[in-house]
Amino acid sequence: MSNVIRSLLLIAMTITGGGMACAEEVDLLLVLASDVSRSVTDSEFKLQREGYAAALTNPGVIQAIRSGPHARIAICFVEWSGAESQKLLIDWTLVSDADTADTVSKQLLKLPRSFADRTSLSEGLAFAMVQLGRAPFRAERRTIDVAGDGTNNAGRNIALVREDVLKQGISINGLVILSQVALPWNPEHTHPPGGLDEYYRSHVIGGPGSFLVVADGHESFARAIVKKMTAEIAWHAETKVAGAHVDRR
Repeated sequence: MSNVIRSLLLIAMTITGGGMACAEEVDLLLVLASDVSRSVTDSEFKLQREGYAAALTNPGVIQAIRSGPHARIAICFVEWSGAESQKLLIDWTLVSDADTADTVSKQLLKLPRSFADRTSLSEGLAFAMVQLGRAPFRAERRTIDVAGDGTNNAGRNIALVREDVLKQGISINGLVILSQVALPWNPEHTHPPGGLDEYYRSHVIGGPGSFLVVADGHESFARAIVKKMTAEIAWHAETKVAGAHVDRR
């Protein structure tokens, strides 16, 4: 090996090692993964987006963020739909107080809808896992917060992708949005046997401290996402208990 190559390798190792050592620690890495498939109407999409924006600045959510040892978390926001329809809307951002939360909230309200395709929960989860892998922060807890109103009907097998995510020690929490009326062209998509909440319990959520929240329609989404984010962000010892599946409605 030449001296030049050896020097370049040493520089690369120094930069890489230094970057890892200097990565800022946070209490939670949280991917907010929102379903914008075609079963979500424009009015329902507006309710979802406004719900996320309001939840980020909710005093209870801010208090939950402040409850951890580092008093800060890192968030990124993605939208997903069909097998090849995933988009990072807001990259990793530190949130530590009302001001930083308000910045993210205002960004969300300005950004247009990304897709209106089929529903690939599997590829949405896979995309979220990639975002966690490239996060510039470190945290003991890594969570994908996935919200949706239907079953996986595109992309890879949901069970296989979930298994890949859980192997990384990542938790998947779910927010099920129930539809009052089944889709005429595919009723089992929004109303599978046993209900969509049971589908999420069996096929989607998993990992340390994972849980499910159910919203009775998009009108209830804002209340449900506040409840969900408060529960998953708050620093509790039980969040480290592997395999806990708790419904919080």
